[in-house]
Amino acid sequence: MVDVFSGRLLVSKDGRSVDPEEALENKVVGLYFSAGWCSPCRDFTPVLCDFYTELLEETEPPAPFEVVFISSDHSAEEMVSYMRAMHGDWLALPFHDPYKHDLKKKYNITAIPKLVIVKQTGEVITDKGRKQIRDKGLSCFRNWLEGADIFQNFSN
Repeated sequence: MVDVFSGRLLVSKDGRSVDPEEALENKVVGLYFSAGWCSPCRDFTPVLCDFYTELLEETEPPAPFEVVFISSDHSAEEMVSYMRAMHGDWLALPFHDPYKHDLKKKYNITAIPKLVIVKQTGEVITDKGRKQIRDKGLSCFRNWLEGADIFQNFSN
């Protein structure tokens, strides 16, 4: 993820700044394009939350997975409210970072919610993360892992 978020900071749900190089190193990353005003987003976010929690808190060792929220909210306050109310303990691109527009263009985001699963290089493993989680649950993570080419030692 060094390529995708190089030179930027991410924020945690509690507002702390996080270095993406440390937080995302050797992980499969889900870029979650979403907003609190979007009802399909509000429908899917709890599903993603459960998926994330099971992978990170209920597997030993925790799965090498992280989510980065890219907001389409109307204000920073809406974004923070949505994160606090509904999100898992994942990261976000700061609301005022104009880079979100570049990411939407790069990953061809035309509608939300959209969960794009990417390798460390930013190369897409799948742009159908939402559908795969709904259809296959946790088992889709194994396929993402194989597509990521970086996690030879992870097993569940």
